[in-house]
Amino acid sequence: MQLKLGKKNLDLSQPRVMGVLNVTHDSFSDGGQYHDFDTALRHAATMIDQGASIIDVGGESTRPGASEISLAEELDRVVPIIEALTSEFDTAISVDTSKPEVMRNAVAAGAVLINDVFALQQEGAMEAAAELDCAICLMHMQGVPRSMQSNPTYSDICAEVVALLNSRVVACETFGIDRVRLLVDPGFGFGKNDAHNIELLAKLEEIQSIGLPILVGWSRKRTLGNITGRAVEERLAAGLAAAVQAYERGANILRSHDVAATVDALAVAHAVRRATD
Repeated sequence: MQLKLGKKNLDLSQPRVMGVLNVTHDSFSDGGQYHDFDTALRHAATMIDQGASIIDVGGESTRPGASEISLAEELDRVVPIIEALTSEFDTAISVDTSKPEVMRNAVAAGAVLINDVFALQQEGAMEAAAELDCAICLMHMQGVPRSMQSNPTYSDICAEVVALLNSRVVACETFGIDRVRLLVDPGFGFGKNDAHNIELLAKLEEIQSIGLPILVGWSRKRTLGNITGRAVEERLAAGLAAAVQAYERGANILRSHDVAATVDALAVAHAVRRATD
């Protein structure tokens, strides 16, 4: 399986790591650490050196209870760093946004992937994505970031996640967006409690029925803290375990704050898989 990212194809016959670059003040695990331009650029360079295949640049926090920011502020945060990254590195750049104008400006700056937690359901997002020549990640989320964790409810979480993602794929195709440009994310922690997250991970193979590459983000999530009793900065081991579990159940791209360790853990898991194929 391959994913078209701009003029290049990303080989997904082995697991890939997406490095998280939050140029925000209030993200749940690293808010404020990389909002300074030079610091953000150095951190991205480090993640690329550690083996990240994609750098995901986010200018607005989507943590539970997060406040919205203006279009101008998000553009000011993400566009300069994307321009700098694409001019200095050959690594694929993703933009984590739901705003159509941020999508357009980020792609113009060099981003080749739109990572949208709303799965192109915000006003104008589908139109923007259709006109841009880039890949698109459609994520499942119940509710909206500000209130999504208040009382998430499912009858059959896997079936409902697959149904929503399939409906968004169909919507994209109806709008003229080819499937080769799409990947999906089941949205761990987005409108899901601990039990939902664990069940969804255990049955992640069901997401493969959609027939598209799967991106998964477990890095430093609250559920890991609730399972282990660890603070957010102490969840590396738990995050690696979740990443390997996700890979073994069909995930192709693992989104992580801790690139080097995740690359190493997945290299071992991939070597074992190859030995048993």
